Amino acid sequence: MSGSPTLVVNEIYLSLQGESTFAGLPCVFVRLTGCNLRCSYCDTAYAFREGTPRTFDEILAEVTRLAAAFPPTPPLPAGPELRPASPAGLRLPLVEFTGGEPLLQARSSDLMRQLCDLGFTVLVETSGAHDISTLDPRIRRIMDLKAPGSGEVHRNRMDNLDHLHPTDELKLVLGSREDYAWAKQMLVEHRLAERCPVLFSWVAPLLAHQRDASLKPLPATFTPMTRQELVEAIVADALPVRFQLQMHKFIWSPDLRGV
Repeated sequence: MSGSPTLVVNEIYLSLQGESTFAGLPCVFVRLTGCNLRCSYCDTAYAFREGTPRTFDEILAEVTRLAAAFPPTPPLPAGPELRPASPAGLRLPLVEFTGGEPLLQARSSDLMRQLCDLGFTVLVETSGAHDISTLDPRIRRIMDLKAPGSGEVHRNRMDNLDHLHPTDELKLVLGSREDYAWAKQMLVEHRLAERCPVLFSWVAPLLAHQRDASLKPLPATFTPMTRQELVEAIVADALPVRFQLQMHKFIWSPDLRGV
C-alpha cells in the first residue's frame, strides 16, 4: 500500500444526482462512513458503520474510471454570468461526497480539493453540524439546516450561514407542519434566500424495516405534512424556495443501494 492518505468509504458509484439544483445530472457519489447525528428520518443508516479504508489514490482512480466515458468539459458560452447550477461549463459527471457525514473524516476536504484541481465539479452534502469555512471555495456546499423534527436541531452550527457562497445550497428537510413553521421563521430571521438557493425537501416516511434503531424518535406531537401539502403551503405563502423530492427514490426502489 502506498503512503497515500486514507478515508473509510462505504461505496463509490455512478448514477444521477437525485437532489439539489443539480438534480438529473450524472454524478459519481463517494459515500463516506460515519455520522455523529441520528436524524429521525435518516435513510442511509447503513453508512454509520459499514465501510472499508481506501487510499486517496484508490478513490481517485475509481472516480476517474467511472468518469472516463464522458466527453470533455464544454466551453463556457460568452454572455451573461451563468446561473450557479447551469450544466454548461461543468465537468460531467459531477462528484459528490456524501455519507454519513463526509466532514467527520478530517482528510476528506483534502481529497475534494484534489478533485477540484483535476477540473471536477465537486459537491459535498453536509449536516451543518461541522465547520464549512475551511473548505476550498470551489466546492459546492449543500448544507442542511436541521429542523426540530429531525431530533438534531440543537446541532445546527449557525455560524456556518455566514460562510455560505451564492453557489452553495441550503437544504431543510421537512415532514410536519411544525417543521414548516420553523423553516418559514428561519427564512425571515436569517434572510436565507439572500445567501444562496434554499431547498425545502419533503421527508419520505421510513418503513419499519428501513428505520435504524439508533435514530432519534419522531416527535409524537408533530402533525405530519404530505408532499402535496408542503407544495401547496410553499405556493400559498409565496416562499422564495425550491421544493425537491428525492428523484432516485422514484426511479429505483427506495431500498436499493448504489443508485
